[in-house]
Amino acid sequence: MNLKLFRNHVLVCAGTGCTASGTERVKKALIEEIKKHNLEDEVKVVETGCFGFCRFGPNMVVYPEGVFYTRVKPEDVPELVEEHLLKGRIVERLLFKEPDTTKITATTDDIKFFKKQTRIALRNCGHINPESIEEAIARDVYFGLGKVLTEMTPEQVIEEVLKSGLRGRGGGGFPTGLKWKFAAKEEADQKYIVCNADEGDPGAFMDRSILEGDPHSVIEGMAIAGYAIGATKGYIYCRAEYPLAIKRVKKAIEDARKLGLLGFNLFGSGFDFDIEVRLGAGAFVCGEETALLNSIEGKRGEPRPKPPYPASSGLWGKPTIINNVETLANLGTIIRKGWEWFRSIGTEKSPGTKVFALAGKIKNNGLVEVPMGTRLGEVIFDIGGGIPNGKKFKAAQTGGPSGGCIPIEHLNVPIDYDSLIELGTMMGSGGLIVMDEDTCMVDLAKFFLEFVKDESCGKCTACRIGITRMLEILDRITKGKGKMEDIDLLIELGEDIKASALCGLGQTAPNPVLSTIRYFRDEYESHIKNHYCPASVCATLFNSPCQNACPANVDIPIYIDLIRKGKYREAYEVIREENPLPVTCGRVCNHPCEGKCNRGKMDDPIAIRSLKRFVTDYVLENEGRLPIPEVAPPNGKKVAIVGSGPAGLTCAFYLARKGYEVTIFEAMPVLGGMLVVGIPEYRLPKKLLNEEIKVIEEMGVKVKTNTRIGEDITIDELKKQGFDAIFIAVGAHLERNMNIEGEELEGCMSGTAFLRDLNLGKEYSFEGKKVVVVGGGNVAIDAARSSVRLGAEEVTIVYRRDKKDMPAIPQEIEEAEHEKIKIVTMVNPVRIIGKDGKVTAVECIKMRGGEFDKSGRRKPVPIEGSNYTMPADIVITAIGQEVDMTFNTDDLVKTERGKVLTDEKTMTNIEGIFAGGDCVTGPDTVVNAIKVGKKAASAIDKYLGGDGVIVKDQDVIRRVDYPLLDNECPREPMPLLGDNERLNGFAEVEMGYGLETALKEAGRCLRCDVKDK
Repeated sequence: MNLKLFRNHVLVCAGTGCTASGTERVKKALIEEIKKHNLEDEVKVVETGCFGFCRFGPNMVVYPEGVFYTRVKPEDVPELVEEHLLKGRIVERLLFKEPDTTKITATTDDIKFFKKQTRIALRNCGHINPESIEEAIARDVYFGLGKVLTEMTPEQVIEEVLKSGLRGRGGGGFPTGLKWKFAAKEEADQKYIVCNADEGDPGAFMDRSILEGDPHSVIEGMAIAGYAIGATKGYIYCRAEYPLAIKRVKKAIEDARKLGLLGFNLFGSGFDFDIEVRLGAGAFVCGEETALLNSIEGKRGEPRPKPPYPASSGLWGKPTIINNVETLANLGTIIRKGWEWFRSIGTEKSPGTKVFALAGKIKNNGLVEVPMGTRLGEVIFDIGGGIPNGKKFKAAQTGGPSGGCIPIEHLNVPIDYDSLIELGTMMGSGGLIVMDEDTCMVDLAKFFLEFVKDESCGKCTACRIGITRMLEILDRITKGKGKMEDIDLLIELGEDIKASALCGLGQTAPNPVLSTIRYFRDEYESHIKNHYCPASVCATLFNSPCQNACPANVDIPIYIDLIRKGKYREAYEVIREENPLPVTCGRVCNHPCEGKCNRGKMDDPIAIRSLKRFVTDYVLENEGRLPIPEVAPPNGKKVAIVGSGPAGLTCAFYLARKGYEVTIFEAMPVLGGMLVVGIPEYRLPKKLLNEEIKVIEEMGVKVKTNTRIGEDITIDELKKQGFDAIFIAVGAHLERNMNIEGEELEGCMSGTAFLRDLNLGKEYSFEGKKVVVVGGGNVAIDAARSSVRLGAEEVTIVYRRDKKDMPAIPQEIEEAEHEKIKIVTMVNPVRIIGKDGKVTAVECIKMRGGEFDKSGRRKPVPIEGSNYTMPADIVITAIGQEVDMTFNTDDLVKTERGKVLTDEKTMTNIEGIFAGGDCVTGPDTVVNAIKVGKKAASAIDKYLGGDGVIVKDQDVIRRVDYPLLDNECPREPMPLLGDNERLNGFAEVEMGYGLETALKEAGRCLRCDVKDK
């Protein structure tokens, strides 16, 4: 054979994914450009199988350098040929960039997606032309078949596979060698090998990619299996929706026949084996082995009762072995390298590797092959790159529609058959769907159940009727019509179906429902009891996703529409009806509403917080003050509120409006709690905060500052003074200690104390000082940015985890970096060094990411011997806050782990005493505190004989009377104070929208609250 040598080989992915992205056009452009430069004798373009990097296609690799290019378009080809193929210079802009970094990687060896993979089933995909049997043979395909036919007996082959521990990769995980052993013992004039390529799971494409990229390995595996059990005939059952896979498999079979690798007397051994391809119509149930056999026989695809099992009576009543594509693709390598080699990979009970189709809310979706036992978190975050758009991981669905979900607290689970079953899910064929915080688990269970119901063959009552009944219940729940007993009914039905359905598909159909109830029961209860979908998915339960996501329940589309119409006072009233602190929230809210904004799926979310601020600024500027709401006549009942943070102020607002005599007791000399002493002036000017507090005072709320409950007056004394109810809303003002040497040195201070003293007027000068701030939350960021304004020469934030794990508001982190604050991550202080009683340095140790904790973040693990020192004059610690429990004299109120215990209605263990905010939840956001304050006001009103209604339903007409802006239109940026001005004092950094900008931004709203547009 004459082999023509080429200087370069360009391997272009011709898998279905890249083909859909335009591989054909790229290939055509490559060939034309190569011809244009007379490089036909030097550069060869080769179509290859799937690289697995599906999201970034079309992909290509240029050899011999091995440079990996992504997202190549036809218009990129001239530059690529000119620079790389002619001049030998890499085109960097077409290289892959790691998510969240600027690192550019030239070869697959350097890309994290490929680094942690071990490829056996996918070993040839992306390396050979799948339509060239010569290239397959050059990569050792058919060498395993040659070995078994010339050196091994069928019994030895079975024993080799048994010892390898290979388990079926199609879902059940039954030992492959044991299945073969059963069939080998059967006496019959004909036996069959069937390759199950009926890949019906939504989001799964492992088998398709192997058939498209390396069909000869599957053929080799089938022939080995045939020799082992004495079968001479094989069938590949593939769904007709895989035209490219079918084309390549058929060509591979023809080529194998021509070389004597299929047909008669293979390798001169006297063993005959041939293969046919049978097409399925795409029925999911035909993935079940007996239904598949019926389909091959030309019958309706319905499962058969078992026993008898196919190994004894399968296709046309003959002994039949059914293995899936991935299982068969492993066999040639196992035979060549030996069972010991295979067993050295993976776990004791689940040896080898597993291919997964990584899909859903993941940065690097595609095909991955990892050793069994690899932790789920490694696959999602190290290989998959984590969750896009700053969202949080919520769960992963394995096993397809018949599997179950794995929640965030189980990211450390090793991916193997037994571990997944323990969690209530299964391996399945390899679909791995990643879900983020925007996924409703009730809706997810409903989706999978709808799929199974539609795909059920209907043969058995348990599946046909039972699944239908379960789906009806789920549908009721997602529409707010469910009952609490529905949850237990779903569990009962699910368990009954598992126990009585005819086939494996019916028996596993309830798994998504059972697993979501197991791990996310609170979501089911929320849908039923509160008619609330936490993920803002079940549209029947809310007006719009943004309003649903707002803890204060502000009717966001309505007030934005009022802004667009120029009705600014009315817009303010709409906001304040649900949120009595709109001036404050317009500046410091963490705006979860924007995370659910549907506009963000087109370009950018609506700037909801900025528009809220615009409205409040407009009212203040044009009316000189905030309007006072109407207050009901006094009802003769008194309520004491302990603490004047956002929860306390909110509760006071709504109770005063209903006619209660409300008195706020505050330990500090000013009202506002953490709003006034915890947030710097440049974020929340105190003059504006006081405008909102003034409204509450003018509503009749009495105030007693410098009064600490537990010291100046006790809860018992409050009750004796005639207060009918008490709401405890103290904040978390105590800083946690680091408990390291040197914290007592001069220059070491807590972040909360520093910010409190600064806000209360204490003079600080950090002129020429080096400041180190320890922590990653908002207190740490606020302390660091305040230090810059106090003249610090250098400010460094040290955080023991990764930057993406910092709990601070992302925009605040960006602003800190803009202000030249250095953020050093994966570092933890171990000692504060001093001289003459003053801080001089901080000794730190570098950290690495360990196992995942229950929050989904990696636990920081110290790297031994990595200690180093960092010069410092000031050290500010901000590693978390705790509640000061001095108010709780004689442990009157029940607490646990430093927090007050309450029931769902915010009442404590003592009748008439309620609690909410940070003292119950720990440090939380402003808007969540407002939510709790509203909840407490309602509960107190009801407790004292009221109706509990603090916000009356508004009669709102929802309609669109203007053309929606449905083309791409980026968000209006917030004007910011110049660098010199902002760093020379504490002037507010965000300057607010002007009228024209606000109107333009309001016009971007898609009015998701209007159902019929």
